[in-house]
Amino acid sequence: MRKLKPLLKKIALHVMVPCLKLLRFLPLPIIHALGSALGLINYLFNQDHRAHAIRNLHQSKLTANNAELRKLLFRSTLENSKGAFETFAIWFKSQKNVLKWVQKTTGWEHIDVALNAGKGLIFLTPHLGCFEITSLYYGAQHPMAVLYRPPRQSWLMPLITQGRQRGKISLAPANGQGVKQLLQALKRGEAIGILPDQAPLEGEGEWAPFFDHPAYTMTLASKLAEKTGAQVFMAFGERLSYGRGYHIHIRPIPAGGINTPALLNTEIEHTIAQCPEQYLWMYDRYKVRNQPPPTAV
Repeated sequence: MRKLKPLLKKIALHVMVPCLKLLRFLPLPIIHALGSALGLINYLFNQDHRAHAIRNLHQSKLTANNAELRKLLFRSTLENSKGAFETFAIWFKSQKNVLKWVQKTTGWEHIDVALNAGKGLIFLTPHLGCFEITSLYYGAQHPMAVLYRPPRQSWLMPLITQGRQRGKISLAPANGQGVKQLLQALKRGEAIGILPDQAPLEGEGEWAPFFDHPAYTMTLASKLAEKTGAQVFMAFGERLSYGRGYHIHIRPIPAGGINTPALLNTEIEHTIAQCPEQYLWMYDRYKVRNQPPPTAV
């Protein structure tokens, strides 16, 4: 049986990847409809994900009662499953056709000002809405280095490279070399992209409140902003209803606005509050990196 497992896995991948690539031929309303169907199944039967999301939603205090919480849980489960389907469609679809899905941008005028300043731009995109569309939209026009952590499933890495490293985008691994790559991009006055609510590895973060609960939070974004004086932006791609496309939101953060992990988390909270049903509430934001959380933050 042990000898069969690698073979079965290989066969499954040979079947699954071509099926995922077929998503690029579908219109966005169909892609999101398929995602909603999967989300309904997850909501009804995936008890572990539901329990984890409920804990995070309770912690956020964004809902006034259990009825509101359950409603938000249902909507976010469907939205998160839409995100899974749209990610593969975006990776395999041509960049030109993907960008046609962007219906509106808010705050782009601040980007032009930051580019003229020449100190670089730091885009912080939480696990909110469509993760992929914002970098592709910016990278179609200007150079951008995007920080990434290699996935646990090794078969995903070639797909990530193919899907994200397009236009003027380069990928920077989450290690010393990648950080150097980000710093060099900022010194050239270019942009970098970071997932600010991704739980950092041990030794790469500090404890800071996130919705009033200790969360091990990255220090990289704060250090890069302080060191370079780059303009910081919160950005996310809001998923429009009925597969109508995306609305990219760009919000500039004042100088010093993320100089500590606590300030960074506050800005992430404000961004999530704009569109809480599209946040990835099942993400383990409070995971412990082999360090006990403090008794008080």
